[in-house]
Amino acid sequence: MNFLRGVMGGPSAGPQPSGAETIQKLCDRVASSTLLDDRRDAVRALKSLSKKYRLEVGIQAMEHLVRVLQTDRSDSEIIGYALDTLYNVISNDLEEEEQDDSEEENSPKQVDDLGSQFTEIFIKQQENVTLLLTLVEEFDFHVRWPGVKLLTSLLKQQGPQVQQIILVSPMGVSRLMDLLADSREVIRNDGVLLLQQLTKSNAAIQKIVAFENAFERLLDIITEEGNSDGGIVVEDCLLLLQNLLKNNNSNQNFFKEGSYIQRMKPWFEVGDDNCGWSAQKVTNLHLMLQLVRVLVSPTNPPGATSSCQKAMFHCGLLQQLCTILMATGVPADILTETINTVSEVIRGCQMNQDYFASVNAPSNPPRPAIVVLLMSMVNERQPFVLRCAVLYCFQCFLYKNQKGQGEIVSTLLPSTIDATGNSVSAGQLLCGGLFSTDSLSNWCAAVALAHALQENATLKEQLLRVQLATSIGNPPVSLLQQCTNILSQGSKVQTRVGLLMLLCTWLSNCSIAVTHFLHNPANIPFLTGQIAENLGEEEQLVQGLCALLLGISIYYNDNSLENYRKEKLKQLIEKRIGRENFIEKLGFISKHELYSRAAQKPQPSFSSPDHMMFDHEFTKLVKELEGVISKAIYKSSEEDKKEEEVKKTLEQHDNIVTHYKKVIREQDQELEELKQQVNTLKSQNEQLQTTVTQQVSQIQQHKDQYNLLKVQLGKDNQHHNSHSDTVQMNGIQVEEVSKLKEELEEWKNKHELLQGQLREKDSLIEKLKPLQLETGTEQSSQTSKSSALEHNNELQKELEMLRTQIQLQSAEIAKLQAENQKLQVMNTSADPALGDSSATAAKNLELEGRLVQEVKELKNEVKALSEEKASLKQHLDSSNSTVAILQDEKSKLQQEVAESKKEQDDLLVLLADQDQKLSALKNKLKDLGVPVEDEDDIESGDQADEDEDGDEEEQD
Repeated sequence: MNFLRGVMGGPSAGPQPSGAETIQKLCDRVASSTLLDDRRDAVRALKSLSKKYRLEVGIQAMEHLVRVLQTDRSDSEIIGYALDTLYNVISNDLEEEEQDDSEEENSPKQVDDLGSQFTEIFIKQQENVTLLLTLVEEFDFHVRWPGVKLLTSLLKQQGPQVQQIILVSPMGVSRLMDLLADSREVIRNDGVLLLQQLTKSNAAIQKIVAFENAFERLLDIITEEGNSDGGIVVEDCLLLLQNLLKNNNSNQNFFKEGSYIQRMKPWFEVGDDNCGWSAQKVTNLHLMLQLVRVLVSPTNPPGATSSCQKAMFHCGLLQQLCTILMATGVPADILTETINTVSEVIRGCQMNQDYFASVNAPSNPPRPAIVVLLMSMVNERQPFVLRCAVLYCFQCFLYKNQKGQGEIVSTLLPSTIDATGNSVSAGQLLCGGLFSTDSLSNWCAAVALAHALQENATLKEQLLRVQLATSIGNPPVSLLQQCTNILSQGSKVQTRVGLLMLLCTWLSNCSIAVTHFLHNPANIPFLTGQIAENLGEEEQLVQGLCALLLGISIYYNDNSLENYRKEKLKQLIEKRIGRENFIEKLGFISKHELYSRAAQKPQPSFSSPDHMMFDHEFTKLVKELEGVISKAIYKSSEEDKKEEEVKKTLEQHDNIVTHYKKVIREQDQELEELKQQVNTLKSQNEQLQTTVTQQVSQIQQHKDQYNLLKVQLGKDNQHHNSHSDTVQMNGIQVEEVSKLKEELEEWKNKHELLQGQLREKDSLIEKLKPLQLETGTEQSSQTSKSSALEHNNELQKELEMLRTQIQLQSAEIAKLQAENQKLQVMNTSADPALGDSSATAAKNLELEGRLVQEVKELKNEVKALSEEKASLKQHLDSSNSTVAILQDEKSKLQQEVAESKKEQDDLLVLLADQDQKLSALKNKLKDLGVPVEDEDDIESGDQADEDEDGDEEEQD
């Protein structure tokens, strides 16, 4: 302490030491002092000087401070002072605050350079960063919090280098993830800021953080802080979530599979009272909407985007967003971002698009949300950003949605227009915007209507029926004619660009629309006049679009109008414009700066209304048509004829392919039917097997019962041999005879059951015969016949089993007869012992008569069983003959299959030749400049069959 008083203390007689000298003495004290208290006091003094003398402390003390971190880890106080000192030296935040009021212009740059240089010195030894990660694990507040702040500052200064060191450090990222679980909010919140810097532009660290349960912890923090009503901590968590999810497909999939999308729904429950939105709430909700857009961005893989869109619909998130969309009192920037978010949630997802079409605004009477949004788009008093968002929403609603396109166009057709005028339709709003005095409304309506026609030739033809009433007393004109009329009136450039984009989209790939356009004699002279003039830079874009429209009129011309055939239009271009000049003007479109901007992403984003010229989908159309139109202009009439002939040939081949596809479909259906028949036969076979199994179990039960009777009879014989009581013995014999009668009745009933089951099996065999004969006519019935043969073999085995059962029954009957004879012998032997009683003699005579009668009945049963045995042999012979017939049919089918294989091989050879001819024709077409689409998806078998028929037609 005396040392510090000498360095920093009161007045002294000698000269005061400078800051650098003081820092040097403190550094020497840290390095040489053996007492921990002295070192701690010196480090504390360095900390107090580090803000004012940042450069000096950084140069002289950094090495000593690092050594303190390594050697004095047992003392948390000195470790905290050292970390705070390093933070003051490396961080630019404190220096920037002091420089806020400074007038020097270069000070921020110098501050950045100083922090970056000290950071580079510190991380030059990677062990320093590893040591810092170890200190962050300490629970002591005075160690952990300064360590988090220092590591955050290092990441701000030299992010990629520090990220790489942490990435290769064992459990480096996992250690930092524990900060989110700290109960002290200060450390937890600074841990969120640390992870923000750690996850910037590093996909590997983003994945590790995500799999360390970051999503669960961050969503819990957001919920604890009050969702959108929370403070800046919610904002920091949302920024970290954006870092983890943006452009990271793996994390996006993990987020969806973890059912975290469902936890986003409460964020948007803003309530009915939407007044009094704080600035923090607006910021939070804005970031939440951006996070939703990250998951469904058009730049993501289509499969991932589609699965997230479906999850958002099923959990009710889309419905919640639509509620905000139609709510009142929502700030303009939140409303705009909500429209953009809903746009991307429904883009290309039919289920979400159908739901959005059903959403109604809370008005009286209710209006569809699409109509309400379109009213804002064509209203020039609405903010420009909001109008762009509505246009994007309408485009996303129609993207790959032919159903929605048809509904929009149907509101323009004469049969569906509301004659009463009570409600405004989407088509009426688009027409109103298309012909209003506001050029921005003209452009937006034209682009929206073009999206309703995108890749839908049917709707392009239907839109030709739309008639417009221009003024009272004048006949109505078509929508196509009205668009060309406005073009010729020389309106604003933005309006003409929008109308030309609409016309190009309308006429492309629609020959009927081209014919309607050429039917007006004023259109072609107007286009050629616009292209031929030498106008300023502002008009060059219009000239390029006019050249594109004229090229489409040539390329998709079906030559139905004699005066405007392809050849005549080409000659007109050659005379009035010149081919080279025409190609040059056509190139003005793709060379324009605004074209390049629009081609980057689907969402229309323009800095000002004047830059609103091109649509993203239209840039795709230009890219597709520019090359083919340039080639079409230079083609001669002979080449056109050849091209048409080749097209006709290709159409014929397409028809042949279609025919063979139909044949293959029919054959597939027949195969399915035969498979079903085979399955039914298998099920019948299984039923019969179960029946046989049941019969075997019943026979086993009968055997067991017989064995029991036999044992009982043996016991009774022992009683007879004992000669104990004559009357009781006779009573037992009478009871045994009655039991034997009952058993014989049971055997008779069971024998009748077996006969009935045999008759059922015979009927099943007779039913199977016609089924086998029907399936024998089909090539694929070979498997069903083989299964039928197996089934007959099984039936044969079952008959053999029944034979053995009958033999066993006959043996059992013989045993019963032997038992009866024994009983008779026993009765005769018992007669002397009975005395002269007349009653007992009468009973014995009666018993003998009954036994004789039973023996006769048993003989009759044996005779009946032998007859049944003979009938079963006959059934077996008939089944053997059926099997032989089926085997003959099987051999015939095998011969037919072999012949069909040989015919297929011959067809393959012919098809290979025809395929070579077809490829040669395609190459000729490509040489002539005709675009030929590859048909890789056509199966090789289809091509071979089609070429064979083509050869036969040529030979005929």
